[in-house]
Amino acid sequence: MKRSVFILFMLAISYAVFSQNHVDDSLKQKLDRSLTNIYKEILLRPGRVTVDSIALNERKKSIELHTNLSLSYLPMRENTVLHIYDSVRYHLPAAQKKYTISVFSDGQEISHLIPNYFRDNQKDKNRMIAHKVKKPLVSNISSPAGDFDKGLLNNHIALWQSHGWYYEQKLGRWEWQRARIFQTVEDLYTQSYVLPFLVPMLENAGANVLMPRERDYNKTELIIDNDNFTGGNRSGRSGESGKSGEPDGGSGRYGDSRYREINGKEPWQNSSLAGFANPRDIYLDGENPFRMGTARQIKTITKGEESLAEWHPDIPQKGKYGVYVSYQTMKNSSEDALYSVYHAGGKTDFMVNQQMGGGTWIFLGYFQFDEGPHHKITLSNKSSRAGRIVTADAVKIGGGMGNMGRPEISGYPRYTEGARYWMQWAGVPDSVYNRTEGKNDYTDDYASRGAWVNWLAGGSPVLPKEEGLNIPVDLAFAFHTDAGTFWGDTIVGTLGIYMTQFNDGRFENGKSRWASRDLSELIMDHIVTDIRREFEPEWTRRHLWNRSYAEARMPNVPTMLLELLSHQNFADMRYGLDPSFRFTVSRSIYKGMLRFLASQYNRPYVVQPLPIKEFSASFSGDTEVELKWQPSPDPVEPSATPSRYIVYTRLNGGGFDNGVIVNTHSFRTTIQKDSIYSFKVVAANDGGVSFPSEILSVCRKTGQKGEILIVNGFTRVSAPFSFTTSGDSIAGFAGNMDNGVPYISDHHFIGHMHEFRRVIPWMDDDASGFGDSDANYETTAIAGNTFDYPFIHGQAFAEAGYSFVSSSAAAIEKKAVSLQSYSIVDWILGKQREWSLARGAKLPRFKTFSKPNQEIITDYCNDGGNIIVSGAFVGTDLWDNPFATPEDREWAQNTLKYKWRNNYGAVTGEVKAVISPFPSVQGNWSYYNTLNSESYVVEYPDAIEPADENAFTVFRYSENNLSAGVIYKGEQYGAAILGFPIEAVKNQKDRNQLVKGLVEALY
Repeated sequence: MKRSVFILFMLAISYAVFSQNHVDDSLKQKLDRSLTNIYKEILLRPGRVTVDSIALNERKKSIELHTNLSLSYLPMRENTVLHIYDSVRYHLPAAQKKYTISVFSDGQEISHLIPNYFRDNQKDKNRMIAHKVKKPLVSNISSPAGDFDKGLLNNHIALWQSHGWYYEQKLGRWEWQRARIFQTVEDLYTQSYVLPFLVPMLENAGANVLMPRERDYNKTELIIDNDNFTGGNRSGRSGESGKSGEPDGGSGRYGDSRYREINGKEPWQNSSLAGFANPRDIYLDGENPFRMGTARQIKTITKGEESLAEWHPDIPQKGKYGVYVSYQTMKNSSEDALYSVYHAGGKTDFMVNQQMGGGTWIFLGYFQFDEGPHHKITLSNKSSRAGRIVTADAVKIGGGMGNMGRPEISGYPRYTEGARYWMQWAGVPDSVYNRTEGKNDYTDDYASRGAWVNWLAGGSPVLPKEEGLNIPVDLAFAFHTDAGTFWGDTIVGTLGIYMTQFNDGRFENGKSRWASRDLSELIMDHIVTDIRREFEPEWTRRHLWNRSYAEARMPNVPTMLLELLSHQNFADMRYGLDPSFRFTVSRSIYKGMLRFLASQYNRPYVVQPLPIKEFSASFSGDTEVELKWQPSPDPVEPSATPSRYIVYTRLNGGGFDNGVIVNTHSFRTTIQKDSIYSFKVVAANDGGVSFPSEILSVCRKTGQKGEILIVNGFTRVSAPFSFTTSGDSIAGFAGNMDNGVPYISDHHFIGHMHEFRRVIPWMDDDASGFGDSDANYETTAIAGNTFDYPFIHGQAFAEAGYSFVSSSAAAIEKKAVSLQSYSIVDWILGKQREWSLARGAKLPRFKTFSKPNQEIITDYCNDGGNIIVSGAFVGTDLWDNPFATPEDREWAQNTLKYKWRNNYGAVTGEVKAVISPFPSVQGNWSYYNTLNSESYVVEYPDAIEPADENAFTVFRYSENNLSAGVIYKGEQYGAAILGFPIEAVKNQKDRNQLVKGLVEALY
């Protein structure tokens, strides 16, 4: 009886102390409205926060409030949390305003959702994951930039672009994992951020980046290996000290490529571990090329005669190639294996830590190689510690074509294929990539990426009890775009996904999975803020989802899955196809990762600089050149200030060297006559290096006929022309009008859009509705702006006997260079045109002639100068342009003596010289008028006509005799204006003839 009374008494106390039933429903409604308003104020989008429960504890004078997940979607900061608590307290009854309040969302008190980076105190040490790394996987020890101790030095990042070409077992065909839409497909589109922008930014900050897909676009692949499957013998393995042997590295399959060993103090010998071999043309499930061959090993030395392994490729075609090495990790492996790549620009040395990463392809970098057997990769046994082991296995050069049979191969370049197939080629165990035992490649592909991260990290402090490559991976990042559409100009926007609700909220090393939210929030914050500032003020910040996606759940490191935008939504893709947008977004992601890792390691950080500006190259002596430039300030990143610069040099048509450090904004160097020297500059600080500048070239000719100044006014990179209509019934990208200008080159373009009706719905990936696009360019590189046109023009001037220097148009505008010093100025415009992106939320860019440069050119001409101008929009930009003014047109007619006729001059790409007072201009020329891999395309050049009695048509388009170019020769000066770009003319011989004729006409 006493026991029963006691129980009833305790239940009554409990009910009185901790009750949810006495809360007035009106309080919930008030809190719902208040918290929803906060949600809308912060995210600038519709949404609703609801209070699921309110628990009052009268005894402890506390209130515990639980909301739906919407509140957790907010980017939490300390002031946001205070705002939420103040709002809750405001609506409480007077008697409860001084109670202790706790607000929960997603099972967490909301202050727990503040990333460590934004906390002034009480940082969550359990989500701070830092690894002690003495030497990273790969270090470029030839770079003069030094260590980036405030960047990402010693950090290892695993990231991937989404999806890829895969075999669909149900249909018995290879296909994309997403639809062809808006001239691309997600499987390729996300690569247009990751490979040209994001990965270089991270590597420029000192990080090692690991990827589960091929990163080299080159369709050629050379494998040079110690193993031989064509009957050659390994004659160098047991040779005497100092002797060299030359085993056949696969003659007949790789031309004259060969593997060679040189024995010094220590001899090369067989490794006890299996190595790579390439005995098959097609590999089936479970076949691992890294278990099919042998590897070589040798003891390290600190002094005495070194031994070398050498891989000699026979390069089939001049170009840029990625270089991978492979080796085996052993118990006593060296942490400073010395690899050297001999390329067209010289020699670059790398230190590779062979204590990690054995048994797969390890990427060293991209290098320019000349055609033929003129280059090599070497591995030395010289080390800082003697008696350790260096191992040597295959070297891979280039990306290649897919060779995984399902049962047939894909027929596509390896860079297009999904991660599943690269993993097999890279020696990853089939337990990682073959998750469904060969039954479903789609599932294998997305499920393998997280498992691959864990395989990389196995044996390291990340996963000390698991087998793997011993690489201490700091974070993982999955780059996706989403589906979904809105009508008109409404943006779908950016979504972040992370996962904490797995393994009791901990990684395998015991650290908190909430670190993944920190990473996701920092990256999301930078992306949305930067896009709103630079491109679209109404860009949508979507949610931060804590959800069980395999790519977010499986990695045992802090991981974010990013859905940047909707590739199915036209308003998103009008920005998404623009290279400047992709650069900015990639920089945002890099900055988010930088800040995250700085908070993880409790270290200061510095953001790498932006590329330099106002670059010029001029003669400072008979055989001396002076380069000048200015830094580009980053108004939102004060730390991104350069402290030094690196100047890279290229001789004639070779590759760039490793560069030299410069501590000022100028640099002088000597040159040899009759050779063309080209230069580029990067800015550097303690956080990393910038992207490179444009390339400027110079040449001093023996017995020169004169000095030419080449001005690069072609700075445009842009999305293709897009349009909407007043009724919004049709819209889209019209590449036949203007395909835009890729940055260097594009590999995501699949073909032109052909479905412009907005009402046509998606039915399946073979019929994607509005935005449906062709597929005839899926594996073609589309050439863009290389920023290297002074070299192309300069070759022609040098061939004609003229010395030349070059400058950016920005340096001319700032009067860092005087045109008056030169008898002829060659002004490159390419596809420069004033251009407004998407709906035009920001000011237009890329005007052909700024007002200051118009005045400078006028003064130069009036002082007796001669000018050559060529560009596809030289007339259109000043006439058929909503941003142009009457003063622009008057200037063109009065100074340059031409006027616009139309912006559809021709379609066949043929130009001819016609009878004129200038007999030096003779011939026929072809320019690139269709999309191709050699030069940016000129869809429609300008038709222009003379605007003075002393100006004459000298070129006409062959198909219609419209005027294609004008030469004016007056008493004071001369001007040659071409409606087609000189650098777009096919083959250098024809460009030489064209330029020579123009120069002779002006002199």
